Amino acid sequence: MKLKNLIFAAIFLLSGNALFAQGAGTSAVPFLLIAPGARAGGMGEGGVALANDATAIFWNPAGLAFQYEDPEKDMPGEASFMHSNWLPQFNFSDLFYDYFAARYYLEDIGMVGLSFTWLNLGENIATNDDGVEYDRFNSQEYAITLAYATKLQDNLGIGVNVKLIRSELSPISINVGTEKTEGVSTGFALDLGVLWEPEYEIFDNRLRVGFNLSNFGPAMTYIDKKQADPLPTNFRLGLAYNLFDDEFNRITLIYDINRLLVRKEGTEADNFVEATFYSSWVKGSIKDRLNSFTHSLGMEYWYGNLIALRVGYFNEHEKFGNRKFLTFGAGLNWDIFGFDFGYISDNEQSPLSDTMRFSLAVKF
Repeated sequence: MKLKNLIFAAIFLLSGNALFAQGAGTSAVPFLLIAPGARAGGMGEGGVALANDATAIFWNPAGLAFQYEDPEKDMPGEASFMHSNWLPQFNFSDLFYDYFAARYYLEDIGMVGLSFTWLNLGENIATNDDGVEYDRFNSQEYAITLAYATKLQDNLGIGVNVKLIRSELSPISINVGTEKTEGVSTGFALDLGVLWEPEYEIFDNRLRVGFNLSNFGPAMTYIDKKQADPLPTNFRLGLAYNLFDDEFNRITLIYDINRLLVRKEGTEADNFVEATFYSSWVKGSIKDRLNSFTHSLGMEYWYGNLIALRVGYFNEHEKFGNRKFLTFGAGLNWDIFGFDFGYISDNEQSPLSDTMRFSLAVKF
């Protein structure tokens, strides 16, 4: 990826526009909001209540607690890897996103997990005011997550993530105006997830309810604390309903609502604790607070446990990013292996249009 000057690079990397929508311009490291897993990517980028594979570390760590219930059928371990050439409309061959997740059940302890998220932003070219190149550098951002999940009751699970975040945008040799500062920052965050399977007779053990609060932590500092950028603390709540299930056919419906819990006016952002539990919910107009929610609707059909077809829709209000797109996907299971594909169908002007995700999973 070649950018004419660093100012444009900073806008591209930190603001993102359609890259991350609600995370753009309001928080640091918006790559943490990119939905991993081609399976969820094919269902409207939702899955907080489904969360029944290794990518639950992102969607809802509590889902890990339900993945080893019957030793005769369930495998104690699973690993999953996803790759996507990000924003294909820009035609940047070195702009891509990778996600790795693994989980394993430990007797008398519970389910533990590990994930690695990496957004490669490629090579940048720095020029002076006369357009003369004086440096080249690579930019990247990544996060390492440790997860733990257990059941509080047979139908209620809880999960917690601890996350190390690293943002490496530019070396100290790069000038931004009159400042020469290394564009590198390190942060820490926590995620909390809850998954509940209501045992009321009316639901016939078909319904799951999921909640996830992610990226809860202090702001990241690149230059000084006064210019620190908040993390993209995120609220997600959703349902998964097993609409139909017989010997050969299974249909599951999912619905997620999602909201960024960052409150920023001008260059000043509220403290992450205040923004998460108070100001994001009560400040501003009621209309804006309601419109700031995104909505994900998806459906998955399985024939046996062999072939899956998926479809979904993602909707975001025009004032908060205006992402509206259809998604499609498919899956194939063979023995201990699973392969999934997800596709975003959007208008040609959207950098997300034609985004494809590929995932490979193995159980052991």
